[in-house]
This record gives sequence, C-alpha cells and structure tokens, in this order.
Amino acid sequence: PTPPRAGMMRKSKFGYEPETDGYRCPEGQLLAYATTDRNGYRHYRSDPAICRDCPLLASCTNNATATRTITRHIWTDARQRTDANRLTPWGKAIYKRRKETVERSFAGAKQLHGHRYARFRIRTRVACQCLLAAAAQNIKKIAMALTKPPKPATA
Repeated sequence: PTPPRAGMMRKSKFGYEPETDGYRCPEGQLLAYATTDRNGYRHYRSDPAICRDCPLLASCTNNATATRTITRHIWTDARQRTDANRLTPWGKAIYKRRKETVERSFAGAKQLHGHRYARFRIRTRVACQCLLAAAAQNIKKIAMALTKPPKPATA
C-alpha cells in the first residue's frame, strides 16, 4: 500500500469494524469488503453514489469514480494481538532475554552447525539437518553443564 498524498485523508481516520468486516468513514459510510488480492490484502470500497455528495470528497479521494479504497492485510488481526502482548511489561521483559537465549542459539547454529545454507533441497531432509544441529547444540549444552565446576557453598 502506498502512503496517501499530501492533503489526503489517512487510513487511520477510518475505523475498522470487525462485526461488519468493513471500515467506517468519518462521515459514517461503511466501506464494504470487495476482494482480496494475491498479496493477501483485503480491499474495502466505498459506495460512489454516497461519496459524490460527501463534503469530505476532495480530501478523501480524487479518482474519477469517486470511490475510496482501503486495504487491510489478512494477518493484521494477528499482528495487532502480537504487538499488544509484546508491549506489556511481561512482553518487554521476555524480549530483553531473547538476545541471551534464542539469538545466541541461532547464531551458533548458523556459524557452527551449517545453518547458513541448507545442504539439501527436500523439506524433510532440511528438517533432519535442523534437528541434528539442534541435538548437537543440546549435547554441547549438557556437556558444558556437567563439566562446570560446582559453585562453592556460601555460609
């Protein structure tokens, strides 16, 4: 989706209504679902008969048919739920730990266990390569934990 031109009304001025699966314009008209394109964007279009008489038409659209189209990706709801979880105090705390846990594991797999490139072309064989690398990482982690000297007891 392209950003609106200067002076044109932004998508954020339109409210999405999940119960009707449409957008509501500032003047109250419902932009109904029209189609979904191959990139996963759902298109919502206004009724040109209503839009022609709208006082906000000049700031809403400038196409010849007097129709406003708004796009919404099919995964927008999932993204909003994920963002809501990520922005909670718990989500922020766990995201900070990511660099200490997951990212180090990914870096090790890429650098030391051949995950920079897939060695095979068939999905099941690539999955086997990933599982073997994960098993090797787990064995290394267990070996390091077993060989670590015990911590002195504090009195």
